[in-house]
Amino acid sequence: MTQGNLASNWYLINNVSEMDSPSIALYKDRLLFNIQKMKTMVDNDVFRLMPHVKTNKMPKVIAEMISAGITKFKASTIAEAEMASQEGATTLLLAHQLVGPKIGRFITLMQQYPNIEFSTLIDNVASANQLNKIALNANLQCNIFIDINNGMDRSGIETGTGLDELILEIKILKSLHFKGLHVYDGHLRNSDFQERKMEVEQGLKKINVLYDELKKDNPNFQLICGGTPSFTSHLLEDARVCSPGTCLLWDWGYDDKLVEQKFKYAALLITRVISKPKKGIITLDLGHKAVSAENPIHNRVKFLNLCDYELLSQSEEHGVLKVKNWDEIVVGDVFYGIPYHICPTINLYDEVSVIENGNKIDTWQITARKRKITI
Repeated sequence: MTQGNLASNWYLINNVSEMDSPSIALYKDRLLFNIQKMKTMVDNDVFRLMPHVKTNKMPKVIAEMISAGITKFKASTIAEAEMASQEGATTLLLAHQLVGPKIGRFITLMQQYPNIEFSTLIDNVASANQLNKIALNANLQCNIFIDINNGMDRSGIETGTGLDELILEIKILKSLHFKGLHVYDGHLRNSDFQERKMEVEQGLKKINVLYDELKKDNPNFQLICGGTPSFTSHLLEDARVCSPGTCLLWDWGYDDKLVEQKFKYAALLITRVISKPKKGIITLDLGHKAVSAENPIHNRVKFLNLCDYELLSQSEEHGVLKVKNWDEIVVGDVFYGIPYHICPTINLYDEVSVIENGNKIDTWQITARKRKITI
């Protein structure tokens, strides 16, 4: 664990008896630390920050970032974008190519918040023409970024003839405004920072050449890059807008891999012992409906106040552990857990308990875990 996460017993909650389980505790001082840390890493140049809201999905967290001067955000869903709009965001990129009814919902979002600069992603000619047609009918102009695939192979278009043709097509579509290039390199997670940085820069060589050419015609042309793993690489290049997200709350997975990033755990799982079914075995109320379960069983949660244990299995509402100190544990004991992956874990809950000075002082809603708020 990084130094900021080593302080003994920092996580203990005095009035934890008032908190149900399983649930999530959000430590406000650590959240604020992570916000400020993110800013100082880009020398307080908030123009270069476009944090992704998919990790936190909370209006109150967005409000804290806006209070810190961060007003540009990236979102994956219409609901996330609407939530950030409601809180006063000035710039929003919907980083998910629009299909089906989402195109109309995006247009409605633009109409409902005309003072916000919205953008979305395009990676093919057909989608560009469809968005242009619907925007034209609504008498609107849509800002778009071309999504580039530089090796993750999840979305985007590779550099080459197809990309050149897409750029030419977009330039003649009257209801689309070409704002820049978007590159997500989340597949590059080498635990050695220098090797990861080398891989990041290698993946951007052709894109940098294209960006420089396009910027000659438009000085405001932008290059939005990466997420949390490549944040420490992209921030070294002044021309790039960075989109970290997980670092706001942090998790065990990234704390293990991204050792150069000194963020603090700001969100923990609260779980209780509900049974001791046999010698050496305890059961928690932490099933796979309560913590992200896309990873193998041993890589889902790490407990801060329990040693020498093994998570044997999870069902929907139960987590079964093998423990050495079975005789010392009683039904009702509280354990504090760090999720391996915080983003999908947050998405499993409706709210978080806000912790300040060791006490629960408030409850914040995870509004954008919904697929739809009003639009």
